[in-house]
Amino acid sequence: MAILFDHKPGLVVYLTAGDPSLDATRAIAIAAIDAGAVVIELGVPFSDPLADGPVIQRASERAIAHGTSLTDVLALAGEIHAARPAAGLVIFSYLNPILRYGLHRFADTAAAAGVDGVLVTDLIVEEAGEYLAEMTRVGLASIFLAAPTSPDERLEAIATHSKGFVYAISRVGITGKQANMTADAASLVARIRRWTRLPVAVGFGISNAEHVAQVAQFADAAVIGSAIVELIERATPETAPAAVARFIKGLHLPQAALAR
Repeated sequence: MAILFDHKPGLVVYLTAGDPSLDATRAIAIAAIDAGAVVIELGVPFSDPLADGPVIQRASERAIAHGTSLTDVLALAGEIHAARPAAGLVIFSYLNPILRYGLHRFADTAAAAGVDGVLVTDLIVEEAGEYLAEMTRVGLASIFLAAPTSPDERLEAIATHSKGFVYAISRVGITGKQANMTADAASLVARIRRWTRLPVAVGFGISNAEHVAQVAQFADAAVIGSAIVELIERATPETAPAAVARFIKGLHLPQAALAR
């Protein structure tokens, strides 16, 4: 399947499911979609999130403390899909929770919930054979991370096996806000486009309207995670949906995207 970003830049919003609660995440996701988000990434809380910075680490800790499981995240995905079926839904997880759940069962349950794609942050494409077979079997998009340090042969493999979109990491390191976009991001997107016509979304560090405008010059979508998760951390469960909607509207997205 393809996740379409009809007007650049499309917005992908990452949320840690279960922070501050599953009910709050559902309300925040719907508010984000109504404000202009094209895709929601539902992050599965994990006890050892090595690729994530302190903001998302804290969110995972809170969600785990509330007992949030992969089963809960998949059920939440189904509820969001039922409420806003036109929005893209991606499960963002480390491999361990999926293996514990069962890869075959996970694929079936995610597809039944209306999920569009899956990004397993610590699964490299060279070791993803069984995973790719399961994603293909149920029609889920397999989304891989591409880094500025990835050699050409890995980027070609990522482009070949990706569906939906390719997630380009704007910089080497962990998630978190940054003051300025690096030239690495534009260079990486240009390299990815040598092997695929899929949309390319840029994430890691994007946190404001200026960053989104910069990404629009060379990519199809911007991914915002830590800035929104931090906003949720500062808000109350009751005020978080409106706060996230205001933040998204302040990014000055194309009007066509806001009409979704």
